[in-house]
Amino acid sequence: MKHFFVAGEQEKTTVKEPEKNEHPSLEHTIRQFENSMDFIHRTYPHCKVDVIYLAFLVGNDQLLQEIIQPFTDADEEQVKTVLSRSQYVVVVDSKECIKGILNGKAAVFFRGSTYLVDIAKPPGRSIDQSETETVISGPHDGFVENIGQNLGVLRQRLKSSHLKFIKLEVGEVAKNVVVIAYIEGLANQEIVDELIRRIQRIEYNAVTDSNMLIQFIDENPNSIFPQFMTTERPDAIVSKLVAGRVAGFVDGSPSGFTCPTAFFDFFSSPDDYYQRWLIGTALRFLRLIGFLITISFTAFYVSVTTYHYEMIPHTMLLNLTESRAKVPFPPLLEALLMETTIELLREAGARLPTKVGQTIGIVGGIVIGQAAVQAGFTSNILIIAVATSAIASFVIPSYIMSASIRLIRFGLIIMAGILGNLGLLMAIGMVVIHLAGVTNMGTSYLTPLAPINFKDMLDTYIRGPFWALRSRPTIVKTPNKKINKMRK
Repeated sequence: MKHFFVAGEQEKTTVKEPEKNEHPSLEHTIRQFENSMDFIHRTYPHCKVDVIYLAFLVGNDQLLQEIIQPFTDADEEQVKTVLSRSQYVVVVDSKECIKGILNGKAAVFFRGSTYLVDIAKPPGRSIDQSETETVISGPHDGFVENIGQNLGVLRQRLKSSHLKFIKLEVGEVAKNVVVIAYIEGLANQEIVDELIRRIQRIEYNAVTDSNMLIQFIDENPNSIFPQFMTTERPDAIVSKLVAGRVAGFVDGSPSGFTCPTAFFDFFSSPDDYYQRWLIGTALRFLRLIGFLITISFTAFYVSVTTYHYEMIPHTMLLNLTESRAKVPFPPLLEALLMETTIELLREAGARLPTKVGQTIGIVGGIVIGQAAVQAGFTSNILIIAVATSAIASFVIPSYIMSASIRLIRFGLIIMAGILGNLGLLMAIGMVVIHLAGVTNMGTSYLTPLAPINFKDMLDTYIRGPFWALRSRPTIVKTPNKKINKMRK
């Protein structure tokens, strides 16, 4: 017996679960699904057949072909012939019967025996381009919410018998399917086993998305930085798998995750490999520069205008003084006010419909910025600093990493406003120390910077030419390190 609290009720609702290995019965199965509008119970008295299924999970064509046509005019002998087909699977465990119905199968009861037949056609959308990860060059397909379709896309792209899928289940109330994917002989088996162990250890009501699952298996759950790479692009997952990493999918989630992951992996994009290596390298450098700008530019403004006027060139000092003459707030409060306004505009633009959101983001930013300067709430130079920091955060390909960096920016601004440049350097030092202590699947989060590995840098800070990429990254601990036997 398991007890669950139902929202809006004061008393416990008791849900009886079948005992393990209990033989499925028609009466017990009906009790499990009663009072549900999608529960369908079809009876065929002339041949003593009962069929149970959930209407929203089955396809009309499959239902007609496997249930209605075979049993409508059949006698008992004909029913025996139908049930002897391979698609009708005998089930002897009541839990398996309930589970099959929840997965879109129909349970057929005949003379004390129970059969499951797959007539599932779950609701879902067709494969289309990801809306959260823009594709500049390369494949335009993306994952969807159906895990079967996602694994099919992956299998189609990676035609190898060594590609393995391991099925798991998580959730105490809603048992969601989780699939671990890896290439046998490339992935480290210890990492695969450790990932499986962590997922099996989860005890939670329902895990409905990959971004939710990875929070349960993080080694550093209180860290602000993401420790698993998530993506909706199949080509990104394939590139990680052939590099020796392990991937995971959650049924109902349009994104997969990969591990082990390092901090600098979040600054690379699959598009880097579809362009000339010099262009890909330039883009990676640009993202790293954008990272430095977005965390430090506004904080540096606060530090300089509060404590270090001597650092400002004389040609700029007069303009800065005039710009700040009418501002009633100290630089720290001024910067926090504008950064909060930018974040409000960003969140409003993300939550509103697409066309309206774009209008709010552009018009709202221009109008509020100009009005704030004219009203004397802020200076022109701070508007430039805040806008530059916001734009720099957009060059980071990973949204979850971009969000983490934006939040860190507030801490750096506060430290700069309290202690000046010393506080800014202290805050940056604390972030670096924290990053050095983070691990992912037993590997260093700052690889290849700490520990230093010059070979891995060839495909981390720069995107080296393909002929020069000869080995897989050390972070994956692969038994097969050789990746390229070509020569220039």
